[in-house]
Amino acid sequence: MTENPGTGAWEPGSQWYDGEAGPLVRPYAMTGGRTQPGPTGVRFDLIALVTLDPAAPAIEEAALGPEHRTLIELCRAETQSVAELAADADLPVGVVRVLLGDLLELGCVVISRPVPPAHLPDERILREVIEGLRAL
Repeated sequence: MTENPGTGAWEPGSQWYDGEAGPLVRPYAMTGGRTQPGPTGVRFDLIALVTLDPAAPAIEEAALGPEHRTLIELCRAETQSVAELAADADLPVGVVRVLLGDLLELGCVVISRPVPPAHLPDERILREVIEGLRAL
């Protein structure tokens, strides 16, 4: 809140404004108060890759918020991880996860999930392969 110099009273709503940054939008306003991505309950890992779906249905621009459009534009250039999208869009990761859930349900993006550690090859096997290649 800022103090009104004429009256000494605090101006209502002034806590939502930063003189240098401009008006602030709280994360819950961007997500409509939601903290989980969509009704499907999908979980987006930080390293999950997000790609714009070339077969995505045409969606009216007015149906998407500015943050949704920002994520689409970032994915249009190249495939990016959830962490990269959050950093490039300057949004909290939790907000990006909720917004990506919306885009996934609309069919705008495709998510490539990382390989679970249990499915990765054993380190011992990889060392044997390296040693075998060196022996050639």
